[in-house]
Amino acid sequence: MRWLRRSWAGLLYQRHQQHHRRFLLTTNRESDGEREQQQHYKWSSPGSRAEQVLYAGFWAGGLTLGFYWLTNRNHNVLLEEQVSDEEEQEALARLWHMTLREELPTYKNDVVEQHNCPEKGIWVTYGLGVYDVTDFVENHPGGDKILMAAGSAIDPFWAIYQQHNTLEVLELLEGFRIGNLEGELVPSVDDELGSPWSQEPQRHALLKPASKRPFNAEPPIGLLAEQFYTPNDLFYVRNHLPVPVISPEDYELEIEGGEKKKTLSLEGIKDLPKYSVTAAIMCGGNRRSEMTKVKAVKGLSWGAGAVGNAKWSGARLCDVLKQLGVQPDETKHVIFEGADLDPTSHPYGASIPLAKALDPRGDVILAYEMNDEPLSRDHGYPIRVIVPGTVGARNVKWLTRIVVADRESDSHWQQNDYKGFSPSTDWDTVDFSKSDAIQAMPVTSAICTPQPGSRVKIDDDEGHIAVRGYAWSGGGRKIVRVDLSNDEGLSWHVAELEQEDIPDGRHYGWSLWTARLPVSEAQRKAGDVEIWAKAVDSAYNVQPEKFEHIWNLRGVLANAYHKVKVKIV
Repeated sequence: MRWLRRSWAGLLYQRHQQHHRRFLLTTNRESDGEREQQQHYKWSSPGSRAEQVLYAGFWAGGLTLGFYWLTNRNHNVLLEEQVSDEEEQEALARLWHMTLREELPTYKNDVVEQHNCPEKGIWVTYGLGVYDVTDFVENHPGGDKILMAAGSAIDPFWAIYQQHNTLEVLELLEGFRIGNLEGELVPSVDDELGSPWSQEPQRHALLKPASKRPFNAEPPIGLLAEQFYTPNDLFYVRNHLPVPVISPEDYELEIEGGEKKKTLSLEGIKDLPKYSVTAAIMCGGNRRSEMTKVKAVKGLSWGAGAVGNAKWSGARLCDVLKQLGVQPDETKHVIFEGADLDPTSHPYGASIPLAKALDPRGDVILAYEMNDEPLSRDHGYPIRVIVPGTVGARNVKWLTRIVVADRESDSHWQQNDYKGFSPSTDWDTVDFSKSDAIQAMPVTSAICTPQPGSRVKIDDDEGHIAVRGYAWSGGGRKIVRVDLSNDEGLSWHVAELEQEDIPDGRHYGWSLWTARLPVSEAQRKAGDVEIWAKAVDSAYNVQPEKFEHIWNLRGVLANAYHKVKVKIV
């Protein structure tokens, strides 16, 4: 057995015996009653399924590496030198989280997803484990980072925050384990063949889905304000239909400008002068989940992350239309159609006023790049129209057709959606034909950190807490101020802005802001503080105070003060 002890698997086996005993001791201290005895029995019994799988892995690895050592003795010393005690321990600890615990219940993903806030309990998954970390988040500073993963997997977060991959943290996490995660069934080939969803692109694991088919998701709000340009793979995704598969060689864009028509290939569009514009794109339903707390609305339950800021590059639409001889006309519209089709083969469509499309200062572009990279499929590859300052619904992806017309688009999303109404209008009295389609979005802001329910540490002797977020206004209006209060509006503090230095009227990108709010002695003793944020744009539009005053049955234009309650450490 000497060769086994000298192999990596043998070393892991020895470490397992030591840390298994220590884990049992730690777990039993933190457990109580019958569960404590049950857990000890299951994990210490060599006949349990979990132990059999674990031991089988060690013995198989030990036999394999032992044979390799016998035939390649000169490599064994190098192996021992490369694998440190810490690495062995951490590898072992990770095996715990990949093992089913037979004495614990099994939960489906949708059950875990429901436990995403302190009120419902905060559950996370790691490997095959399900963990209730409600008490941990409640009692430890820095819990706001865990809140970003509430109701979902922490694996992708730990890929970013590598400091969590230590034995101590992994042992601590296992102490909060309440169950096993049920593996998702892999669809059969027959189920997927011919399905419109069979060729959906891969998405970043950190995106939190509001719906899976069609796929709609936003990044964790705590990450959103960390970079001025939102990383492409963390940019929110808003799809209304299955993502089309488009070959760049076969791509064509049809343009109708009155009596003239033109068809452009992808290379033809790229041959035109290239322009770039920084523009935030925001879904019309951003922050809908906050409006829903007043009264139920119809629509995806977006948080404050259905927005992103990027550098878009492509050909200007005004140049293309002028080549067709299109003349200014205040009564006309430009209709956009995408390659994404509904079950009746009708494409997604939307339109904007011709005046916006022809205005060189409007910066409407046929974009093929996002943050200096080709568009991804989820964001409109190979061409999408970017209409800066306008609601995301008009920024049509997978663009295949442009028509200058005397009317708006007749698509559902232009005529019977993305419109605002009075708080007193309900589904019995609503008439979509009486309301204008949303174009430029209203001024808004959101607090990204700290997150609701998190514990916030005073960061200096004077008693301040750090707050960070974003602000944006449609129509090219610049953010001139972001005000914050933590005493229900009795006093306000002005945040510092990070934004592009460009003329007003073309300020299409968002502004990031930071602030340090003083916390009074009374607030520290009370422990709870509610932070308010409101933005002011260059037209001195300001966010309304309450959602009750702007509630509408579709939950759009949700731009009331953003309010976050936190606990002061």
